[in-house]
Amino acid sequence: MKFLALPLTVCFALFLAACAPQDESPQFVDLFDGQSLDGWVNHGGGNFYVADGMIVGEAAPALPNSFLHTAQPYDNFELILEIKIDPLLNSGIQIRSNVYAEETTTMRWGGKVNKDGSKADVRERVWEAGRYWGYQIEIDPTDRGWSGSLYEEGARGFLHAPENNAEALKVGEWNQFRIIANGDHFQTWINGTPIADVRDSATATGTIALQLHGIGKSTEKIGQKVRMRNVQIKEL
Repeated sequence: MKFLALPLTVCFALFLAACAPQDESPQFVDLFDGQSLDGWVNHGGGNFYVADGMIVGEAAPALPNSFLHTAQPYDNFELILEIKIDPLLNSGIQIRSNVYAEETTTMRWGGKVNKDGSKADVRERVWEAGRYWGYQIEIDPTDRGWSGSLYEEGARGFLHAPENNAEALKVGEWNQFRIIANGDHFQTWINGTPIADVRDSATATGTIALQLHGIGKSTEKIGQKVRMRNVQIKEL
């Protein structure tokens, strides 16, 4: 049997390739397969479904705030996704969110401030057992324009004074949201525009969700939709 002698330069290149460290840095992975709701849980009974490669939440009467959340919890991560919302429907992206095991009382702030900069509307609120709660990144298509602000759904309300970011969100079009939760540091971007930069250490882990806001008795909001696609996460 004859063996072919490889040139020294080829041998050396092969040796370097074998010894080179493998890239083990975190990579983005899909949270939504584009075809089904596998890996997602409907909390609240909202009308969530898949159509044309996107998750759709469609408003219907007599339903509470509902959340389509991941079956798996996440703690530190970078999340990138695309959102399109109709103009009459408020929504949000939940992160590090959980369910109350028992009735819980918190103080809640609606985001308004007095002329001296103090909080204007802090009040006590009782939340029922089984209520889904946690950090939320606002999706607000109204003229108020609080999209991208960090809110705590079912708990303390806004965690910083929200600013008008109406120009960042394109209502009725696809918008890229980028969210980083790393330890106590939260950062958000919409279409590349930085919005929130907040530190809070109340909750270290929990699920990720799309909120479908309840519409009460409003008839004009029936059928309004929030849509989500290209959902990717990189754990930090």
